[in-house]
Amino acid sequence: MAKGSIIAHIKVTDPVGNPEYVRRDTPILERMGAKFIVRGGRHQVVEGESGDRHVVIEFPSYEQALAAYNDPEYQEVAEIRRRCAESVIIVVEGHE
Repeated sequence: MAKGSIIAHIKVTDPVGNPEYVRRDTPILERMGAKFIVRGGRHQVVEGESGDRHVVIEFPSYEQALAAYNDPEYQEVAEIRRRCAESVIIVVEGHE
């Protein structure tokens, strides 16, 4: 079975409020099988435009990634991110 991932491209607009989102989302997603592959860190845009932060979260399956994103507990915490950042969030099925 192919793994699933959540890919996020973030432009933080409230650097004071954003750490609360990071602190609160991590345990929720990890309980749902998340493995953080990329979370911020150094990057270089080589084509196109980009946010200032990138996140790749791997799950055992596409369905689990989608369920984690749609989980009511996560969505409650996601409101913090929506207030503190502009985000593009993609749920994608991996390649076997």
